Amino acid sequence: MTVQHSQELHFAPAGSKKRKTQIVIVGGGAAGLELAARLGRRFGRRDHDIILVERNRTHIWKPLLHEVATGALDANIDEVGYRSHCKRWGYRFFHGTLESVDTEARLIHLAPLMEDGRELISRHSLRYDYLVLAFGSITNDFGTPGVREHCMSLDSRAEADRFRDRLLNHCLAASRAMIANPDDDARVRVSIVGAGATGVELAAELYNAADALGYYGLEVFDGRRLEVTLIEAGPRILPALPDRLSHAARAELEKLGVRVLTGVPVTQVTADAIVTRDGEAIPADLMVWAAGVRATPIAGRLGGLELTRSGQILTTATLQSVSDPHVFAIGDCASCTPPGRTQPVPPRAQSAHQMAACVYDNLIRLMDNRPLRAFIYKDHGSLVSLSRYSTLGSLMGSLSRGSLAIEGRIARFVYTSLYRMHLIAIHGWIRGSALILAGHVHAILRPKLKLH
Repeated sequence: MTVQHSQELHFAPAGSKKRKTQIVIVGGGAAGLELAARLGRRFGRRDHDIILVERNRTHIWKPLLHEVATGALDANIDEVGYRSHCKRWGYRFFHGTLESVDTEARLIHLAPLMEDGRELISRHSLRYDYLVLAFGSITNDFGTPGVREHCMSLDSRAEADRFRDRLLNHCLAASRAMIANPDDDARVRVSIVGAGATGVELAAELYNAADALGYYGLEVFDGRRLEVTLIEAGPRILPALPDRLSHAARAELEKLGVRVLTGVPVTQVTADAIVTRDGEAIPADLMVWAAGVRATPIAGRLGGLELTRSGQILTTATLQSVSDPHVFAIGDCASCTPPGRTQPVPPRAQSAHQMAACVYDNLIRLMDNRPLRAFIYKDHGSLVSLSRYSTLGSLMGSLSRGSLAIEGRIARFVYTSLYRMHLIAIHGWIRGSALILAGHVHAILRPKLKLH
């Protein structure tokens, strides 16, 4: 039976007369985890309770999910367990799913924890003095019929694992068919809707995985047995990159064998095909939807916080909700238009990192009764990895005095540096550097693909 009245939970020790300042962070993605680690290092648990609420038990950097989906990355090695991480960095981890926010009572309500239809933990609440919402985003299907029923997305590790399992099953079936009948022209057809970074990187990584399967018993299967179609409603792929790099990426994909369609909106998805506005039905064994993002929907209400049409929380220049100064929003679930800009900050990993740093500073200023600083977004450019085939992108900043297009080894170095910076941000310099070194060792010793 579901408990109707939630119980307020706080973590002040028994016998304590002073109530701790409680900062609750909802969402353990790049922004939320970085902020929790920094606040935990700063305050510890003496006079503050830094609480991270997350529905998953482990964290993996979202830009790596396309590699998890193809088996190029073993998430069991690269993921971070919240419980061990919080013990090291002085914050508390609470496993739960946000259901609603009561801004008047300064409470968040968490949904019951269910297992096989049984309620293990009842609905409950956490008080907060300051709340940081960082619950991230999911793929935006724009209400297109059939997407939810028939398409996969890469919003979480579970979804990436599911795609990998289905991909391997289809590759195995095609290999067996060709062994049984050498004249059988068996294929694995994959359609990807959305040619942003996720769609493009996944398309290239699929060919890397297909070629590597020959090492694992599928001798008759390689990239020639793949039929990958990349479908984009806009006029070109990778709109965040300059035209030249967009065209270079398209040429590289087409050289691999990807069929690239631009200016082709999708109107419907069936059980075995993507249907375009022109009426073409593109058959597919696996379909991935990667066309834009929207804020993760919350089952209940957000306490009257003002939202955009896509569900993002409208914030002031200081990243506080326009409706409540005790509530901050960072990452993909926040809509912030910094001073001097006409468009909101784009939902990128670099945005999340910069927002976490700004809110960390502003929470300290707020508790010290000092003026808060406005968030200033610094666009450092965009980078896209086409697996082992190519890396390209643009850098922006004082070194380039504008925009600098880069490709090849330099681009690959900068691309891998982004993940290294994330590791250092959540683990510190010593442990982060050790993990980077361990990653190089694992890349040599572990199998090319994760097949289980």
